[in-house]
Amino acid sequence: MARAIWSGSITFGLVTVPVGLYSATEDHSVHFHQYQRGTTDRIRNRRVNERTGEEVPYNEIVKGFDAADGQVVLVEPRELEEIAPGRSRSIDVLAFVDLDEIDPIYFNKTYWLAPAKEENAKVYALLASAMAATNRAAIASFVMRSKQYLAAVRAHEDGRALALETLNYADEVRDPAESLDHLPERGPNSGKELDMARTLIESMSAPWRPEDYRDTYTDQVNELIEAKLAGNEVVAASKPPEATEVTDLLEALRRSVEARQGGGSGGSTSAKGAGDTAKEPAAKTPKAKSTDKAANKDEGKDADTSGDDDLSGMSKDELLTIARELKVAGRSTMNRDQLASAVADARRPTAKAS
Repeated sequence: MARAIWSGSITFGLVTVPVGLYSATEDHSVHFHQYQRGTTDRIRNRRVNERTGEEVPYNEIVKGFDAADGQVVLVEPRELEEIAPGRSRSIDVLAFVDLDEIDPIYFNKTYWLAPAKEENAKVYALLASAMAATNRAAIASFVMRSKQYLAAVRAHEDGRALALETLNYADEVRDPAESLDHLPERGPNSGKELDMARTLIESMSAPWRPEDYRDTYTDQVNELIEAKLAGNEVVAASKPPEATEVTDLLEALRRSVEARQGGGSGGSTSAKGAGDTAKEPAAKTPKAKSTDKAANKDEGKDADTSGDDDLSGMSKDELLTIARELKVAGRSTMNRDQLASAVADARRPTAKAS
């Protein structure tokens, strides 16, 4: 069973429920150590006294605050506990709010709350059921590891479990108008481009199924490691697409909608549901280089005007370069097959004219 990282009670009104706090998520990303380049010598971080140069045991380290006059105020862990006795053992409910009113920007990290003992389960279940029925979240505060947190406690799905979301305070959330460069004015309320964009969004709409999505980047990192272990040279993935130019916007939207509906080039593969496309890697995964493939690429570069067949050996980046020279509209949003088709179409009038 999981081990509680914090234990205490949640209190609302005169009702108190002993609970434990548990991590709700886990990290599956690849964790690297640090090494000096060209060696297998590990680089390690040490806690060192900057005056003596000696390493200091963790239990001899205390907190310190640099005051404005140059003095250092040292604070012991027990002193932090003494200034607010009991605060680190209580989740105090301040109010119940409509869960839909909380902007997701305030959510920070998710934990599970569970009854501390079996005899606490009935009161815990009552609180969870009441919040699920009213779609309310309990806004609360508590102290953990010498820090006070604002939190939203909510019923999870069927109301059996309670989730606690630590929240950002209002003064911790940056105002985009003050923090961001190049922020546009409010977008248009009407027009062909807006209508087409709305159509595209509707065509890409799907129910939220978290199991449909996967961390494909971590998959690629693992395949990179496997390729290097096998002694294979790694093939770089395709570059990210270019920014869509304003003059290409309507055409790019039109092609995107056609692809989703199966009416344009590449439509047979692009008309999948959002859940299906999310499972596919966004770029090539690392693998051993093929000499034949490299040769085909070189031949393709020298055969830009020899006909449509030469396009099959070209990479997306090479097709994008040709599409840019031919001024193909909407090229920055096309996948490789769509680029090949668009380049072939753009070449045909040129071939007839010559």
